[in-house]
Amino acid sequence: MIAVFIAYLVFTVGIAWWYSHGGTTHEGFILGGKKFSGTALALSERATGESAWLLLGLTGHAYSDGLSAIWVALGCVIGIIFIWFVMAGRLRDETERTGSMTISSLIAKKIPGSERSIALLSAMIVVFFFVFYIAAQFSGAGKVLNKTFGLDPFWGIIISSVVVTFYCVMGGFIAVVVTDVFQSILMIFTLVVFPVIALLVAGSHDIHLIQSIQEAGPDYLSLTKGISGSSAVILVLSGLSWALGYTGQPQLLTRMMAIRDHRGVQTAKWVATVWTLLAYIGAILIGMFGIAFVHGGLLGQEVTRLSQDAEKILPVMVVALVNPILAGVLLSGVISAMMSTASSELTVSSASITEDIYSNFRKKQDSPKKLLYLNQAMTFVVGAVAIVLAFAMQDTVYGLVSYAWSGIGSSFGPALLLLLFWKRFSRAGIFASLISGTLSTVLWKNLFEAQTGISERLASFIFSFLMAVLFSLLIPEKKRSEAV
Repeated sequence: MIAVFIAYLVFTVGIAWWYSHGGTTHEGFILGGKKFSGTALALSERATGESAWLLLGLTGHAYSDGLSAIWVALGCVIGIIFIWFVMAGRLRDETERTGSMTISSLIAKKIPGSERSIALLSAMIVVFFFVFYIAAQFSGAGKVLNKTFGLDPFWGIIISSVVVTFYCVMGGFIAVVVTDVFQSILMIFTLVVFPVIALLVAGSHDIHLIQSIQEAGPDYLSLTKGISGSSAVILVLSGLSWALGYTGQPQLLTRMMAIRDHRGVQTAKWVATVWTLLAYIGAILIGMFGIAFVHGGLLGQEVTRLSQDAEKILPVMVVALVNPILAGVLLSGVISAMMSTASSELTVSSASITEDIYSNFRKKQDSPKKLLYLNQAMTFVVGAVAIVLAFAMQDTVYGLVSYAWSGIGSSFGPALLLLLFWKRFSRAGIFASLISGTLSTVLWKNLFEAQTGISERLASFIFSFLMAVLFSLLIPEKKRSEAV
């Protein structure tokens, strides 16, 4: 297995170097210079969007809670379809019209006169939440490498983070997209092939999956974990609320901004949809099969470890059920999920610092070469901070991603939706969305989520959206130089 994993790392770095060496520019580092097709960017967006959270977090969630995890999966599928079919075309058009290279600058340029303050605030929000998101990916890599090769999680985090940071510094957006395409293929291979393997294993060991899951616990096949009434409603809405965050994720939406033409948008949305349906069905099945296999005794002594950390269910099953070479390939797909997401967030964070903070407040325009070097330096710095957080944070991958997802989605989602689809949206509404989305996520997560059972994803998005609408009506724009 370790030989397969080493080959994967070498190949990943190799293709990143091949496609990005010698021709990287400042614009190419941030948005790829419009070099990529819709198919490539759709695969890149899906690899970026489905991180350690999908292959560890959601599989572990399905293993712990059973069929009720389907609401989370359904929420994600709805969100992905929405951003591709409703938002992608408009985002690409606005990018062409404004010349923006980041989501922050796109929002800022739509409201002349407040570009610097909007760009600064939005960039600070991006960097703050993304370091948690990147830390979650590095932490997930540590878990997988620990289970697969017996590596101390410390070295698992170090290896994955150094490789990701290195190829991001080397090639920026171009390196990220070309590696994402390769990694998305590995990820979908794992999520499609392994459930088939699990079915064959179940048949050969005379394990009746539905019966075994029922015997493992009466609530595993319940869509609401056996609860009813308002608690069941909250469970369903909290799962579906994952859809809301997709509307404001810069690491995903920049792929839509980078598409060459409208034909590319049409192709990309179908590629993304098919990939998503296959991936989420596979993730739920893997978690559910894990319940049956534990009940059937196929995972042996690993049951104790899984009781402490359900997010190891996929690597545990892979190591236990398939031969080492195939296991290496399948687990490389798991590592791919983490590396692709972390790499995208690193480049978005560094672009926010250089484009939306540094360049906006420089009186003298720096040369593209200097900006490129600064981008590379900031990529390294953000990566280093995320490594430290990965060691310090004790939350699960699922929990870390949920927190960062809520903060980014609740801050930018309402602002982008209203900016693209509501002509009366004002600069006061933008500030209200950004500030209330950030503060409500932090406050709700720490003060109210445990007491109410309502996720910060749902509460903070609704609050931010209402504040954005309210302040736009209370403090409208006197004169708009652009029509939305």
